[in-house]
Amino acid sequence: MVRYCGFRWVRAGIEGLSDEGPTTIQTFLDFHRETGVLLSWGLVSGGTDVNKLIETGKVLAGAGALLAFEGNNEPNNWGVTYQGEKGGGRSSSWMAVARLQRDLYQAVKSDPVLAKYPVWSISESGAQRDNVGLQFLTIPPGARTSMPDGTKYADYANVHNYVYHPHSPDPADNKTWDAADPTAASRVDGLFGNFGVTWARRFRGYTQEQLNTLPRVTTETGTSIQGSVTEDTQALNLMNLYLAQFKRGYAYTSVYLLRDRADEDGNQSFGFYRADYSPRKAAIYLHNLTTILADKGTVAKPGELDFTIVDQPKTVHELLLQRSDGTFQLILWAERLRGQERVAVHLGVTPTLIRIYDPTTGVEPVGTLANVSFLELTLSDHPVVIAVPPISQ
Repeated sequence: MVRYCGFRWVRAGIEGLSDEGPTTIQTFLDFHRETGVLLSWGLVSGGTDVNKLIETGKVLAGAGALLAFEGNNEPNNWGVTYQGEKGGGRSSSWMAVARLQRDLYQAVKSDPVLAKYPVWSISESGAQRDNVGLQFLTIPPGARTSMPDGTKYADYANVHNYVYHPHSPDPADNKTWDAADPTAASRVDGLFGNFGVTWARRFRGYTQEQLNTLPRVTTETGTSIQGSVTEDTQALNLMNLYLAQFKRGYAYTSVYLLRDRADEDGNQSFGFYRADYSPRKAAIYLHNLTTILADKGTVAKPGELDFTIVDQPKTVHELLLQRSDGTFQLILWAERLRGQERVAVHLGVTPTLIRIYDPTTGVEPVGTLANVSFLELTLSDHPVVIAVPPISQ
């Protein structure tokens, strides 16, 4: 499943991990060896065993399988008891959560093997009941939090900006684009409500200017199939989501869920795969997109492609990538709930051959254009990829 979809990393952690199994550290080492994915390694829901996290993290690092460390998963839903103190959950204070995250960060950064790996914050810092400063990566001077100024929690802000939210429950134009919005305009549980002004008690964190460049990741997002969200809507949302997140500054994005769960009520239709391992459209579309974009090489020095989208509509977005062979891949996608956008693209060069791909139809080009610097496209609710070969100088 992971290889087919083209995933590069997977969220994981010490919850349920034991020497006896069925999930052991060897499970994850084998997983990395067979797929090449890296693992974010976290305390997960209610976990407090920092020593276990560090020791198992060293094993993963030694195998080249470690991506980052992550703090507690949604401590508003999964409280912790740390060093005899309760926090998060139904407790009135988050001090135990704060001290745990502080100690996790110190443990990683004081270890000569692990210090180079980033630490991601807890998720749902916006739910703090008291102002322990978890809306900051490092508490700045004069923040007036109950934890001291200078307390270091994380290198990256971590959010769970699910595409659908009680404040934004229905399909709409720019659905995933808005979910990735770092400003207060986002109607979901995003960056602003967790690290700008916290959503539960309105504690102030970063300014909007600071949020715009704040290092950030998403460790849960996605959508289930229910109500007005059909399998096709889910597939389009999840494909657009990865593009919107990357374009809007998220370094890493993890979608919940790879395969439908049978052990948790309400989570039977989030997956790229059904419980019987059959792929949904979301898996097929993402496979096509990652196959079109796949490139094992790197670009020593990225080039430039001069292009203009004429009168770019608000529902049309673009992302320019470059392959190791120099080919540019200009991704254009629209997020219209209904209707289409006719888009004109002007290139500052005249390539000998342009190839156009549509991941909803397959991995082969759906069209080619020769010796043109102007093209028109009809966009609706998904991306197309325009491959432009390097131009000789």
